Amino acid sequence: MSSPEILSMPILSLVPPLLAIGCALLTRQVFPSLLLGLWSGYLILAGGHPLLASLDTINALVDVFKSAGNTRTIIFSALMGALILLMQKSGGVQGFVDLMAQRFSIKQQSDESSSAASLKRSLQLMTIFVGAFVFIETTISILVVGTLFRPLYDRFKLSRERLAFLADSTSAPISVLLPLNAWGAYILSLLAQQSEVEAPLQTLLMAIPQNIYALSAFALCLYVASGGRAWGPLTAADQRALQGKVLNDGAQPMVSTEVTEVQTLEGVQPQASALILPLLTLIFTMPITLFYTGWPTQAVQAEKHLNSWGKLFNYALSEGSGSMAVLTAVCAALVSAAILYRIRGIMKLKSFVDISLIGIGGLMPLALMMVFAFALSTLCKALGTGPYVAQICQNNIPIALFPALTFLVSAFIAFATGTSWGTFAIMLPIAAPLAASGDLSQALLLSAVLGGGVFGDHASPISDTTLVSSMAAATDHLDHVRTQLPFALVAGSIATLFYLLMGILG
Repeated sequence: MSSPEILSMPILSLVPPLLAIGCALLTRQVFPSLLLGLWSGYLILAGGHPLLASLDTINALVDVFKSAGNTRTIIFSALMGALILLMQKSGGVQGFVDLMAQRFSIKQQSDESSSAASLKRSLQLMTIFVGAFVFIETTISILVVGTLFRPLYDRFKLSRERLAFLADSTSAPISVLLPLNAWGAYILSLLAQQSEVEAPLQTLLMAIPQNIYALSAFALCLYVASGGRAWGPLTAADQRALQGKVLNDGAQPMVSTEVTEVQTLEGVQPQASALILPLLTLIFTMPITLFYTGWPTQAVQAEKHLNSWGKLFNYALSEGSGSMAVLTAVCAALVSAAILYRIRGIMKLKSFVDISLIGIGGLMPLALMMVFAFALSTLCKALGTGPYVAQICQNNIPIALFPALTFLVSAFIAFATGTSWGTFAIMLPIAAPLAASGDLSQALLLSAVLGGGVFGDHASPISDTTLVSSMAAATDHLDHVRTQLPFALVAGSIATLFYLLMGILG
């Protein structure tokens, strides 16, 4: 539905995302804030009729499931709740925790001792390594890190906000730097649609070392994990954790305690393999499915002249379905877990199903949050929020400022809409012609779009990766936003200066 008012006053397209973000930060209530943002947008589209706006808001939430990709992502998120709980009940998580405890020779020591500080650094670096290793999909990376390391962080008095920060900073920043995943497939598919880009894969590879935001965010993550001095609200969170308080007073964790406070089934001996096998199944099934869903038929191979393995893999990566890949991966992990647990006598089928349903219920807040976030993203497209912001910055701007402004506009769009992928879809069709008309490097502007999208997504309280990070660490969502924002701003400032310099030097 459209309205004459929105056509004559495009600035109103900024109202829904900004209202949702502002209310979330002020009230600490994310669901009502997202709902208010949605309703305000449909009120604009309905020409100020509140009843019609309310009906349209309800329909918008239902319409989220019209998209197969959205539905797969939501189902995947719910099924991850089942997998997490199963790995805990089977003793897999406890077995991994015990294995890590032995690996780091963890003993009951004073938190002030130098050896304890060294062990905490090792634990955080291991967190980063695992998060970066599972680079195939951001949600999987974050959930794996939260599931494995949350018990250890609680045991050794490291704040959950720190865990959420490390998980978030090793998900999107790493995924956007490595093309062999769902992110790479999506970006290549967008680049292939731009007539100005003759070599999508080559352009993407050249953009990777220029993606200064992703590199800076990951570098800051390494700095903090290695014992570097933290700043901002994260310092207060760390001090609170040292006193044995894992959460702030009045905090509302983004996940049910049925998922976080779980004991191994009675009589089951904890073994890390009960976690490792399903996890490896999940990790390796993802890229296989990604290539399978994008692999061309013989007719397409002939039509597209895909006469080499390199061209075939490039095409399959760009055409593969990321949402199908992650859903297939978690289903395969559940099947492997069911078989393993039955063979070992850990649990029978009935117990497996019962525990799975409880786990799915534990992640319902996340699934519902994603429904709201997807609906708000769709609304922003209908209002033209992204193109409006981009258009403001396109007119009468010196070419030397294009890289930096491309980065900042991309960041603002991602912050306001809560989606880096949506930002890529909006900005790449703008950046490609800009590069051609201004004789600028396509790889440079591509890196600005990708880095800006990740920056805004990183800082936004309505971003799905920010939400998943809060959930995985079982911390209050807005506490995570506040502790991460100062680091995102530092990395964003470094990237802005880089793009300014590159634009001036030409």
